[in-house]
Amino acid sequence: MTDAFLLALGGIMTPYTLGLMAVATLAGIVSAAIPGFTITMAIVLTLPLTFAMPPMQGVAVMLSVYVGGLSGGLFSAALLGIPGTPSAVATTFDAFPMARKGHPGKALSLGLFASFVGSLISIVILIIAAPPLALMAVKLGPWEYFALIVFALTIIASLVGDSLLRGLIAGLIGIGLATVGPDPIMGRERFTFGHEFLAAGIPFLVVLIGMYAMSQLLSELEPARGGKTQSGSLISGDMRPHLLETVKRVILKPVNVVRSSLIGVFIGAVPGAGSSISNLLAYDQAKRASKHPETFGNGEPEGVVASESGNSSTVGGSLIPLIALGIPGSPADAVLMAAIMVHGISVGPRLILDNPDLVYGMFISMAVASVFMLFIGLILMRAFLRLLNVPKYIVVPVVLACCAIGTYTLNNRISDLYLLACVGVAGYVLRKLDYPLAPLVLGVVLGPIAETNLRRAFQTSDEWTLFFTRPISAILLTLAVVSIVYSILSYLRQRKAFSSRINTSLE
Repeated sequence: MTDAFLLALGGIMTPYTLGLMAVATLAGIVSAAIPGFTITMAIVLTLPLTFAMPPMQGVAVMLSVYVGGLSGGLFSAALLGIPGTPSAVATTFDAFPMARKGHPGKALSLGLFASFVGSLISIVILIIAAPPLALMAVKLGPWEYFALIVFALTIIASLVGDSLLRGLIAGLIGIGLATVGPDPIMGRERFTFGHEFLAAGIPFLVVLIGMYAMSQLLSELEPARGGKTQSGSLISGDMRPHLLETVKRVILKPVNVVRSSLIGVFIGAVPGAGSSISNLLAYDQAKRASKHPETFGNGEPEGVVASESGNSSTVGGSLIPLIALGIPGSPADAVLMAAIMVHGISVGPRLILDNPDLVYGMFISMAVASVFMLFIGLILMRAFLRLLNVPKYIVVPVVLACCAIGTYTLNNRISDLYLLACVGVAGYVLRKLDYPLAPLVLGVVLGPIAETNLRRAFQTSDEWTLFFTRPISAILLTLAVVSIVYSILSYLRQRKAFSSRINTSLE
């Protein structure tokens, strides 16, 4: 094993390989910062370039794109209020308000350093605990998957904003949008109402871009009080990175970043869950554990740390079933597995025994890519922050064009652009009516996964009691009930406290 580690270290620590990894990390950051251009798309575009490389070098380049991509969504989330990738949805909740308050440098620094720490924690867990975590993840059946998604859906109760009813309605709208098009099991069309452009369903990224990007852009184009469209930059403020303050906040308060990273690793180890769930779940748990949950959503640093460390640590978790069992944890991992197999290397339980140098090379590549991500992100931060001085009438059309291009390239369908416009207008109207968008997006993400596993469970056995007799499923469903009750009680306490403050001020 020592020889394999040294061989991997020698293969990665060459100037040429390190240069390729730096460029790949930069490409991952930039691609993820473009709304609609997903991490998976970036890795797919990188795949053909790795065919001529040695296996270890090719995997190192693709992992660099992966690591950089999971942190790249932070830039558009913080500076534009638009999650560049699904894994940055929760990042917008506090990073954008913090930037709006005049601290964009602080928001980006917190996110980058939290991503760095989360990646390192996931690497350590990947190296130490891969076998037992992989075995636990692979033992989950459709009952456990459904219970896990039900538990994740309880996050809606903590993301409802000022109105519990509006939040729940938004979540139901999201689940309803996810049912349009072919059903996930039989492929039969449903709720298309005879319209061909709905036959393929409403892609999740169309909903994500429309709800966050389009509605945000429409809000930015609103006339100012004087009747003229605002012409200044989207946000402005302190452009310094605040490195010392950032390190102190993350390192001296380790509970939040460690908890969020562990959530990311666990969610990543569950095939099919992905960083979009870990991002939201880590944020939700940070809010629940906070002594001042009412500050979340208004530029709370702990919210930025939780969401970014949660999504970045997913990389290490998703590699656990890939390396130990040959099961890709996400679409990006499937592309990575294909790159390994192209070189004639079988992925599965024999991978560690037959190609230990490649496995160690993956560990080292993730660590090196995390370092590149931190430094490249900090360097790029000033360049991104300079974009804040660009007038809004220039920024909005450019971002709108990126959204349209990203949407079209998903499936190369013009109909998706019409859907984008419709969803964007709907998102704008929901914003004006004070409906929170996060529960809606969460419903779109988790709805199909819950439906698929529920139907698979009943196809396997018509005994509904299995959801409560299987230990892991029963524990997850119990946690879901506790989570709902806790969220409702917490919401009622906040409302009561707010009413008391109003009455006191009136007296």
